[in-house]
Amino acid sequence: MKVIGITGGVGTGKSEVLNYLERKYDAVICQADIVARNLEKKNTICYRQIVERFSGDILQENGRIDRERLAKIVFSNEEERKALNAIVHPAVKKRILGLIKKQEKKGTKLFVLEAALLLEDHYDEVCDEIWYIYAEDAVRRKRLKLSRGYGEERIDGIFRSQKSRDEFLDKCDRAVDNSRSFDDTCMQLDSIMEKLKIS
Repeated sequence: MKVIGITGGVGTGKSEVLNYLERKYDAVICQADIVARNLEKKNTICYRQIVERFSGDILQENGRIDRERLAKIVFSNEEERKALNAIVHPAVKKRILGLIKKQEKKGTKLFVLEAALLLEDHYDEVCDEIWYIYAEDAVRRKRLKLSRGYGEERIDGIFRSQKSRDEFLDKCDRAVDNSRSFDDTCMQLDSIMEKLKIS
């Protein structure tokens, strides 16, 4: 089984890339953020640790974690972001390693893992390749405003908290430019898959 790790900044269009790989190449997709969300459900170990660290102010009326509220706190404060990562990431990694083993036993050919902190959490140790999906900052800003309704200040905070393009390029095996039309991106992806002999 080929395990491909996909990373890149917010607003680079990673979801589109994942959908394409699933649709065209029958890839099993695993998104660390979704795994984390499941591990943060009410009354789980992660949930209790997060509430203990950030107080009940981050909870909705139904007792669930308000991810928007929590994101605002951690994107504007480096120390808070590290504290959240220290709670969530080890649990997420353990779950993902289990999923990879399960898919391997099933005979899956392509497993694609997407995580914002793929490099920081050393997923390169379990991935055959790491791909960096990127887009020009102006394109990312436009996407984040349209799709998520983010303002300039919020976007600036997110950009500051993420690695620079050079840092990503230095540690990734391949780079895919998703700044232009998605047809252009698909051509880049098809070319990579051909080189990897995955059809």
